[in-house]
Amino acid sequence: MSKRISAKYKIDRRMGQNIWGRPKSPVNRREYGPGQHGQRRKGKLSDYGTQLRAKQMLKGYYGNISEKQFRRYYQEAIRQRGDSGENLVGLLERRLDAVVYRAKFVPTVFAARQFVNHGHVRVNGRRVNIPSYLVKPGDVIEVKESSKQLAIVLEAVALAERDVPDYIEVDHAKMKATFLRVPSLSDVPYPVQMEPNLVVEFYSR
Repeated sequence: MSKRISAKYKIDRRMGQNIWGRPKSPVNRREYGPGQHGQRRKGKLSDYGTQLRAKQMLKGYYGNISEKQFRRYYQEAIRQRGDSGENLVGLLERRLDAVVYRAKFVPTVFAARQFVNHGHVRVNGRRVNIPSYLVKPGDVIEVKESSKQLAIVLEAVALAERDVPDYIEVDHAKMKATFLRVPSLSDVPYPVQMEPNLVVEFYSR
């Protein structure tokens, strides 16, 4: 199963940050951007540039979601009550591929999307193969019985570099997770600082 290593590392290099906290990220060795002009001194970003970078980081973190789909999340976030930035993060964390990744059923968010696409995941006992499916508090997400011994699953469970957040309850013996609640920004274990309020400002220009 492909993990699209080159794609995710390109995002790291472009952002200049190790946005997934992976030990093999090239940013750990080279903090400058890719290409022949990557080592040029960067000028100060404008307000627009800062907002654009915040959007690119958040969008890239969740497997480089398409612009059309990401804008839909923004529109839903501003429609809901409360802080729009918090609402945006809550919607992204409710994605099925994000929950599969958070539960440590797979090692990367890119692998999570493919894992769901290939029909390895059930929600409340029903097979769901749509990565953008939004889970609700109380939903039970589990790995299909015949998929529990896949190498990618065993590798992910053994990863020491990240923990399961407290808004998801996981039983790795049964490869089953329960989505307990929609998290706030402070609950989400981002390895780098995410600024969803800047994303909201970007789209509301």
